[in-house]
Amino acid sequence: MDDEKERLGLTCRLSVEQTVHLSRWLPDARLQADLSWNLTDTVVLEIASGLGRFIVKAAGPANSHIGREITAYQGATACLAENGRAARMIEHDRAANILVTEYLDGTLAAGSDAEFDADVHHQAGALLRTFHDQAARCDDDAEARATAKALAWLDQPHRIDPHTVDGLRRILASYGPRPVKVVPTHGDWSPRNWLVDRGMVKVIDFGRFDFRPALSDFCRLAARQWRKNTDLEQAFLDGYGTDPRDLELWAISTLREAIGTAVWAYQVGDEPFEHEGHRMVADALSLF
Repeated sequence: MDDEKERLGLTCRLSVEQTVHLSRWLPDARLQADLSWNLTDTVVLEIASGLGRFIVKAAGPANSHIGREITAYQGATACLAENGRAARMIEHDRAANILVTEYLDGTLAAGSDAEFDADVHHQAGALLRTFHDQAARCDDDAEARATAKALAWLDQPHRIDPHTVDGLRRILASYGPRPVKVVPTHGDWSPRNWLVDRGMVKVIDFGRFDFRPALSDFCRLAARQWRKNTDLEQAFLDGYGTDPRDLELWAISTLREAIGTAVWAYQVGDEPFEHEGHRMVADALSLF
């Protein structure tokens, strides 16, 4: 009966096509825990089989995060995985929007003492530098695309007050995009995606992977953990080795990040995160 419930738990969370793929890859897969946030249709499942423990990630056809994560695992995560700092992808099907990775031991840093531990931030800085340093190129259009996306966010339903929206639009419209160096970025480099295993930091969730300016991976830390703790910021920078935050690019990047946070959080019904997004907007506006 327990095995039947575990199998039923898997099939209830996956599409028929995704279930077929998983049954072919791991015929004896059993659900151990549902780790999904349930804010979007992304499903994250811990499973066990005779081959070991794994993480299954899947989503609906309109969800782009699984595809981004597959791309990351195919060409950008080996520099972390080779030292046990990230998982390896075991199976995937891009068309079905499903992947299977190794299971990583560790406790999530967010919500624990590790979230504000200087050594954890130092390790995370060093890992990010390794991730960023593996490739770089000049992108003539990255800034224009990012600014257009921020303006598009403002066209969607949100609760940013109209006067503030007018100011945001003026800043975005007056910004003159320039070519920038882009590198492999995680997209949400923060304690909610760091595991700590006997003092070792590991990284999970590459669903926002893309080539962006390196400083974009600093935005979420600066908005939360570093906001009133310069020691953590310095520990991270010591691990990273330099501070890539060009003043003009940093200001516009934090503004765009704030807009996306406030609008996205409203749309998925995450009210605490939405409040944080509004505070991020106010902080970002103070840089102009």
